[in-house]
Amino acid sequence: MVLSGVASAVGGLAASLIDEAGATSPDKLTITLLNPALEEIGELKAQFNPTAYSITKPVSWGPRNLPANAGQEVQDAYAAFQKFLNAPMLEFGGGGSRTLTLDLFFDVTEPQVQNGQLQKIDDVRDLTNQFVKLSRIDRNLTPPQPPICRLSWGEPLDNPNFPFTGVVTNLVQSFTLFSSDGKPLRAKLTITFKEWLDLIQDLLQTDPEETVWVVKRGDTLSRIASEVYKDPTRWRIIAEANRIDDPLHLDVGRTLTIPSLR
Repeated sequence: MVLSGVASAVGGLAASLIDEAGATSPDKLTITLLNPALEEIGELKAQFNPTAYSITKPVSWGPRNLPANAGQEVQDAYAAFQKFLNAPMLEFGGGGSRTLTLDLFFDVTEPQVQNGQLQKIDDVRDLTNQFVKLSRIDRNLTPPQPPICRLSWGEPLDNPNFPFTGVVTNLVQSFTLFSSDGKPLRAKLTITFKEWLDLIQDLLQTDPEETVWVVKRGDTLSRIASEVYKDPTRWRIIAEANRIDDPLHLDVGRTLTIPSLR
């Protein structure tokens, strides 16, 4: 009876730990690693979901300036007019990148699920170092750089902040509990991501009638025409707009203008 009770308790603990580790839960914050072509190259799951996060969005506004060719009389009149205002007139200077800051917690005081099995980890850095690599140069990428990260959490329609695509600009590690031999057992990572925009998607949102295309490996004009016009036979429109003589050879990284069909 006692052994049966112990076995039941251990089985319940194992099931609980597996669920907490995210092996069966679909709601864990997930970081998908991307290369510069936005192709998936890896994935990380948070051990515990963050209890809070913050997103900052700067927007640039500055004093409205006169045209450079404005005459002295106009400049004097404008300066005199400014004296009657409590603040200068402003003009929009552009949007800044959003930044996402979140705290991720790690704890290996209990067994952890690794490859579907419970395993004892004696150093929390075995988990945190996987996330620290997000700030390190990956020599397998072209050009060599840290990976681009796409953070997903919950349903996109329910949470407009996710997925968030960005690159790590700051990472702070804090270790708060240690074993008798000095190995850290608990940690907190504070990670800041700066928004990384897909040029095409951003332009489609701000100007859906005309945009650009950055050539990726394997792209052809007919493939691009199929993607943007839903008709591969319209590749000549793109070729003419970009003065392309050889439609079979496109330089990777080249930015193409995609004309409107209006």
